[in-house]
Amino acid sequence: MDKWTGTGRVPIKLSISTDRRYSISQTAYIKLILHALKHKTSAVNGVLIGQLSGDVVEITDSVPLFHTSQIGLLPSLEIALIMIEEYYSGQGLSIVGYFHANERCDDVELGGVAKNIADHVYRYFPQAAVLLLDNKKLGALRNKKDAAPVVQLYTRDSSKNWKQVESEGTKRITTKEPSANVVLLDFISSEKWNDIVDFDDHLDDVSNSYDLILDVVVAAVVEVEEGEEEG
Repeated sequence: MDKWTGTGRVPIKLSISTDRRYSISQTAYIKLILHALKHKTSAVNGVLIGQLSGDVVEITDSVPLFHTSQIGLLPSLEIALIMIEEYYSGQGLSIVGYFHANERCDDVELGGVAKNIADHVYRYFPQAAVLLLDNKKLGALRNKKDAAPVVQLYTRDSSKNWKQVESEGTKRITTKEPSANVVLLDFISSEKWNDIVDFDDHLDDVSNSYDLILDVVVAAVVEVEEGEEEG
Protein backbone atom coordinates (compact mmCIF):
# COMPACT_ATOMS: atom_id res chain seq x y z
CA MET A 1 0.00 0.00 0.00
CA ASP A 2 1.37 3.41 -0.84
CA LYS A 3 1.09 6.68 1.00
CA TRP A 4 0.85 8.80 -2.16
CA THR A 5 -2.41 7.19 -3.31
CA GLY A 6 -4.13 7.64 0.03
CA THR A 7 -4.37 3.88 0.52
CA GLY A 8 -1.34 3.44 2.73
CA ARG A 9 0.20 5.24 5.64
CA VAL A 10 -1.54 8.06 7.45
CA PRO A 11 -0.03 11.51 6.80
CA ILE A 12 2.64 12.43 9.33
CA LYS A 13 1.82 15.08 11.91
CA LEU A 14 4.91 16.54 13.55
CA SER A 15 5.82 19.78 15.24
CA ILE A 16 7.54 22.22 12.90
CA SER A 17 10.51 24.34 13.89
CA THR A 18 10.51 27.88 12.57
CA ASP A 19 14.32 27.68 12.55
CA ARG A 20 14.44 24.70 10.21
CA ARG A 21 17.44 24.79 7.88
CA TYR A 22 17.97 23.07 4.55
CA SER A 23 21.18 21.74 3.06
CA ILE A 24 21.21 20.63 -0.58
CA SER A 25 23.92 18.48 -2.09
CA GLN A 26 25.79 19.51 -5.21
CA THR A 27 24.32 16.60 -7.15
CA ALA A 28 20.71 17.38 -6.24
CA TYR A 29 21.17 21.10 -6.90
CA ILE A 30 22.83 20.77 -10.31
CA LYS A 31 20.24 18.28 -11.57
CA LEU A 32 17.41 20.70 -10.89
CA ILE A 33 19.04 23.71 -12.53
CA LEU A 34 20.10 21.75 -15.61
CA HIS A 35 16.58 20.39 -15.97
CA ALA A 36 15.21 23.94 -16.07
CA LEU A 37 17.88 25.02 -18.57
CA LYS A 38 17.10 22.13 -20.89
CA HIS A 39 13.48 23.33 -21.17
CA LYS A 40 13.95 27.10 -21.04
CA THR A 41 10.54 27.93 -22.55
CA SER A 42 8.55 25.56 -20.35
CA ALA A 43 7.68 25.27 -16.71
CA VAL A 44 9.50 22.32 -15.13
CA ASN A 45 9.32 20.62 -11.77
CA GLY A 46 10.90 17.94 -9.64
CA VAL A 47 11.08 16.54 -6.13
CA LEU A 48 13.75 16.75 -3.46
CA ILE A 49 15.04 13.56 -1.84
CA GLY A 50 16.63 13.35 1.58
CA GLN A 51 16.09 12.99 5.29
CA LEU A 52 15.64 14.97 8.48
CA SER A 53 18.71 15.25 10.70
CA GLY A 54 17.96 17.25 13.83
CA ASP A 55 16.85 20.70 12.72
CA VAL A 56 18.35 20.28 9.26
CA VAL A 57 16.62 18.77 6.24
CA GLU A 58 19.43 17.18 4.26
CA ILE A 59 18.57 17.13 0.55
CA THR A 60 20.85 14.48 -0.92
CA ASP A 61 19.29 13.95 -4.32
CA SER A 62 16.57 15.22 -6.64
CA VAL A 63 14.42 13.80 -9.41
CA PRO A 64 13.17 15.90 -12.37
CA LEU A 65 9.51 15.24 -13.14
CA PHE A 66 7.77 17.12 -15.95
CA HIS A 67 8.26 19.78 -18.62
CA THR A 68 4.93 19.49 -20.47
CA SER A 69 1.25 19.97 -19.71
CA GLN A 70 1.54 16.87 -17.48
CA ILE A 71 3.08 19.12 -14.84
CA GLY A 72 -0.22 19.80 -13.08
CA LEU A 73 -1.99 16.46 -13.60
CA LEU A 74 -2.43 14.52 -10.37
CA PRO A 75 -2.58 10.97 -11.89
CA SER A 76 0.81 11.38 -13.60
CA LEU A 77 2.24 12.97 -10.47
CA GLU A 78 1.07 10.13 -8.25
CA ILE A 79 2.59 7.51 -10.54
CA ALA A 80 5.90 9.34 -10.49
CA LEU A 81 5.85 9.77 -6.70
CA ILE A 82 5.14 6.07 -6.15
CA MET A 83 8.07 5.05 -8.36
CA ILE A 84 10.39 7.54 -6.68
CA GLU A 85 9.36 6.53 -3.16
CA GLU A 86 9.90 2.85 -3.95
CA TYR A 87 13.31 3.55 -5.44
CA TYR A 88 14.66 5.61 -2.54
CA SER A 89 12.95 4.01 0.46
CA GLY A 90 15.47 1.16 0.47
CA GLN A 91 18.18 3.76 0.99
CA GLY A 92 16.43 5.25 4.01
CA LEU A 93 15.48 8.36 2.04
CA SER A 94 12.14 9.94 1.17
CA ILE A 95 10.61 12.89 -0.66
CA VAL A 96 11.31 15.99 1.43
CA GLY A 97 10.37 18.85 -0.88
CA TYR A 98 9.45 20.20 -4.27
CA PHE A 99 11.26 22.18 -7.00
CA HIS A 100 9.61 24.43 -9.59
CA ALA A 101 10.80 26.67 -12.41
CA ASN A 102 8.27 28.98 -14.04
CA GLU A 103 7.69 29.16 -17.79
CA ARG A 104 8.61 32.86 -18.00
CA CYS A 105 12.06 33.82 -16.80
CA ASP A 106 10.70 37.05 -15.30
CA ASP A 107 8.04 35.23 -13.27
CA VAL A 108 9.21 35.07 -9.65
CA GLU A 109 5.92 34.03 -8.05
CA LEU A 110 5.05 30.59 -6.70
CA GLY A 111 1.90 29.74 -8.65
CA GLY A 112 -1.16 27.68 -7.84
CA VAL A 113 0.02 24.46 -9.49
CA ALA A 114 3.30 24.56 -7.58
CA LYS A 115 1.52 25.24 -4.29
CA ASN A 116 -0.93 22.37 -4.84
CA ILE A 117 1.86 19.88 -5.49
CA ALA A 118 3.81 21.24 -2.53
CA ASP A 119 0.73 20.75 -0.31
CA HIS A 120 0.62 17.13 -1.48
CA VAL A 121 4.24 16.59 -0.43
CA TYR A 122 3.73 18.49 2.85
CA ARG A 123 1.01 16.08 3.96
CA TYR A 124 3.64 13.38 4.35
CA PHE A 125 6.66 15.49 5.27
CA PRO A 126 5.68 18.60 7.28
CA GLN A 127 9.22 20.00 7.15
CA ALA A 128 9.02 20.11 3.34
CA ALA A 129 10.68 22.91 1.41
CA VAL A 130 9.77 24.41 -1.93
CA LEU A 131 12.61 25.67 -4.10
CA LEU A 132 11.71 28.10 -6.89
CA LEU A 133 14.33 28.86 -9.53
CA ASP A 134 15.44 32.50 -9.42
CA ASN A 135 16.42 33.31 -13.01
CA LYS A 136 17.79 36.70 -12.00
CA LYS A 137 20.28 35.07 -9.62
CA LEU A 138 21.11 32.43 -12.22
CA GLY A 139 21.78 35.07 -14.87
CA ALA A 140 24.04 37.02 -12.55
CA LEU A 141 26.01 33.99 -11.44
CA ARG A 142 28.82 34.37 -13.97
CA ASN A 143 29.65 37.86 -12.71
CA LYS A 144 28.94 37.59 -8.99
CA LYS A 145 30.62 34.23 -8.30
CA ASP A 146 28.19 33.79 -5.43
CA ALA A 147 28.12 30.54 -3.45
CA ALA A 148 24.43 30.94 -2.53
CA PRO A 149 21.92 28.70 -4.34
CA VAL A 150 20.09 30.36 -7.26
CA VAL A 151 16.70 29.47 -5.79
CA GLN A 152 14.08 31.00 -3.55
CA LEU A 153 13.14 29.01 -0.45
CA TYR A 154 9.49 28.66 0.57
CA THR A 155 8.14 27.02 3.71
CA ARG A 156 4.59 26.53 4.95
CA ASP A 157 3.48 28.78 7.82
CA SER A 158 0.90 28.24 10.54
CA SER A 159 -1.78 29.69 8.24
CA LYS A 160 -1.09 26.89 5.75
CA ASN A 161 0.37 29.35 3.22
CA TRP A 162 3.66 28.96 1.41
CA LYS A 163 5.83 31.94 2.30
CA GLN A 164 9.20 32.91 0.90
CA VAL A 165 11.98 32.85 3.46
CA GLU A 166 13.81 36.16 3.23
CA SER A 167 17.43 36.02 2.14
CA GLU A 168 18.62 38.39 4.87
CA GLY A 169 19.89 37.09 8.18
CA THR A 170 20.62 33.44 8.86
CA LYS A 171 20.93 31.38 5.70
CA ARG A 172 18.17 28.80 5.77
CA ILE A 173 19.15 27.12 2.49
CA THR A 174 22.76 26.34 1.64
CA THR A 175 24.64 24.05 -0.70
CA LYS A 176 26.54 21.30 1.08
CA GLU A 177 29.56 21.87 -1.16
CA PRO A 178 30.69 25.53 -1.40
CA SER A 179 31.90 24.95 -4.97
CA ALA A 180 28.47 23.89 -6.28
CA ASN A 181 27.96 27.02 -8.37
CA VAL A 182 31.44 26.72 -9.87
CA VAL A 183 30.63 23.19 -10.99
CA LEU A 184 27.23 24.34 -12.22
CA LEU A 185 28.80 27.02 -14.43
CA ASP A 186 31.18 24.44 -15.86
CA PHE A 187 28.28 22.14 -16.66
CA ILE A 188 26.36 24.99 -18.26
CA SER A 189 29.31 25.90 -20.49
CA SER A 190 29.54 22.29 -21.66
CA GLU A 191 25.75 22.08 -22.18
CA LYS A 192 25.45 19.18 -19.78
CA TRP A 193 21.70 19.72 -19.64
CA ASN A 194 21.46 17.51 -22.75
CA ASP A 195 22.01 14.50 -20.48
CA ILE A 196 18.94 15.23 -18.37
CA VAL A 197 16.06 12.75 -18.48
CA ASP A 198 12.79 13.41 -16.67
CA PHE A 199 9.55 11.53 -16.15
CA ASP A 200 8.03 13.01 -19.31
CA ASP A 201 10.93 11.56 -21.31
CA HIS A 202 10.39 8.19 -19.68
CA LEU A 203 6.69 8.19 -20.60
CA ASP A 204 7.54 9.11 -24.20
CA ASP A 205 10.24 6.45 -24.53
CA VAL A 206 10.67 3.72 -21.92
CA SER A 207 14.25 3.20 -23.06
CA ASN A 208 14.91 6.32 -21.00
CA SER A 209 15.26 4.31 -17.81
CA TYR A 210 13.65 6.10 -14.88
CA ASP A 211 15.24 3.77 -12.33
CA LEU A 212 18.68 4.94 -13.46
CA ILE A 213 17.71 8.51 -14.21
CA LEU A 214 20.50 11.03 -14.77
CA ASP A 215 23.35 8.57 -14.29
CA VAL A 216 25.55 10.55 -16.66
CA VAL A 217 25.07 13.78 -14.74
CA VAL A 218 25.52 12.07 -11.38
CA ALA A 219 28.71 10.38 -12.54
CA ALA A 220 30.11 13.68 -13.74
CA VAL A 221 29.33 15.41 -10.45
CA VAL A 222 30.90 12.58 -8.46
CA GLU A 223 33.99 12.76 -10.63
CA VAL A 224 34.31 16.49 -9.91
CA GLU A 225 33.82 15.97 -6.18
CA GLU A 226 36.49 13.23 -6.07
CA GLY A 227 38.87 15.49 -7.96
CA GLU A 228 38.34 18.25 -5.40
CA GLU A 229 39.07 15.88 -2.52
CA GLU A 230 42.31 14.70 -4.14
CA GLY A 231 43.33 18.35 -4.69
